[in-house]
Formats: sequence, structure tokens, C-alpha cells
Amino acid sequence: MSHQLATRPARPSGLLVTGGLIGTAVVAVALNAVVAATAHAAGASHDFQPLQLSAYAPLTVFGVLIGAAAWAVVRPRSARPARLLRTLVPVVVLLSLIPDIMVGVSGSRAGTSWGAVVALMVMHLVVAAVAVPAFHRLLPLPAAQD
Repeated sequence: MSHQLATRPARPSGLLVTGGLIGTAVVAVALNAVVAATAHAAGASHDFQPLQLSAYAPLTVFGVLIGAAAWAVVRPRSARPARLLRTLVPVVVLLSLIPDIMVGVSGSRAGTSWGAVVALMVMHLVVAAVAVPAFHRLLPLPAAQD
């Protein structure tokens, strides 16, 4: 019986999760600001709207929240959530790059360059790199054998 209790996901308080998600989003937005500034310094056009704070900040927050919601759905419902998430997270991140690639291929936005597009792609990786460790702490997975 005690083994069974040890394998259940912890139930963190709503306040802890909310605060943690806010902190995660703030860190991800700040790091994405560094990516955007670096891209601009390297020659990406300031006309490329997706590299403006008003464009990427809400999308970064949205990405963190959607990722947390998906994590929260998977963790209690999957028999092997760690295994599933080890596959699901990279697949979702790769799929999230498709719209960026489409922007690069089409050149449909003012100021589009492959440098700017690569910066957008790096931003997706930044969000995942910040969010996944945060989710492990805020929404821990069961200690099952994966």
C-alpha cells in the first residue's frame, strides 16, 4: 500500500503551481527577449513583427500554459507518463517549428530572413527548455518504473 502511495503524483497547491507557472512564463519571455535582441544585433530586421515583444511575449505565455495543461492531463492518466512525455515533448516542439519554416519559405512577413526565422525556432526551444524542468517541479510525475 505504501508503495502505491509513493507512485502517485504529488498534489501541489494551486498557489504554488500558479506562482511557478507565472515565474516560468516570465523567465521564458525574458530569455526570448535575449534571443530577439541577439537576432536583431545579428542583422534580423526590426520590421519582422514576430521578433517584437508584443508578438512573442503572449505566444510564449500561451506556450507555457498549454504545455502545463497538457502535462497536467498526461501525468495522472498515462500508465507511463515519463515515457510518454519523453516522446511527446520533442514531437510537439518539432511540430511547433513548422509554422516558422513556412514563414521562412514563403517570405510572407515584412523583414523575413532565415536568421529571423531561426531566432523564432530557437524561441520554441527556449520555452521547452525552461518549461519542462519547471513542470517536473510543479507537476511531478509518479515515481513509477519508466
